Amino acid sequence: MSKVTWKGGTMLAPVPAVLVSCGSVEKPAALTIAWTGIISSDPPRLYISVRRERNSYDIIKQSGEFCVNMMPSTAVRTLDYCGIKSGKNEDKLAKRKLTALPCTQISAPMIAQSKISLECKVFDIQPQGSHDMFLADIIAVNIDDDLIDEKGRLMIEQAGLLTYAHGTYFALGKKIGTFGFSTKQKRGKEVARKNPKKKKAKDKK
Repeated sequence: MSKVTWKGGTMLAPVPAVLVSCGSVEKPAALTIAWTGIISSDPPRLYISVRRERNSYDIIKQSGEFCVNMMPSTAVRTLDYCGIKSGKNEDKLAKRKLTALPCTQISAPMIAQSKISLECKVFDIQPQGSHDMFLADIIAVNIDDDLIDEKGRLMIEQAGLLTYAHGTYFALGKKIGTFGFSTKQKRGKEVARKNPKKKKAKDKK
């Protein structure tokens, strides 16, 4: 199969589309971010990349705090709106009927309509061309209680999250595997490996 080569560009996809909130509960601000991701498991850390001209940029830079709100796909219009409009010109949260709630560890608010919210504290800011990268520790995670089953397991598949790819939003589809499933042996092979004598006895019959 032949390939078509384009010049370098932001083609890595899909990526999360999240609503980042900052400021305070009394005076909240928020913007949609797609340039975000995990940078470390231990300690848990992530980054967001923000254009310097965005209204939330100075708020996050001065406070050193923000909250990453993972929104359901049903809120895609709100998410898109908050990425296009500026908080300098209007109260986006009021316009889109979003509710700011107090976080547990930071002064920045979380968004009530978010299914999962990550409270973050900035530990470094790195200029990266068109955007500045805010590196942050994830110091608390807030989850809607209807996503937790009776065993305390997170049922993230029921959060209805969305992704962003090449200018388009997508709702997450069906589950096709879990981490490490490709290396797990089938149940029958596991039993045979654990009980080789039983298998041999069965073969003689």
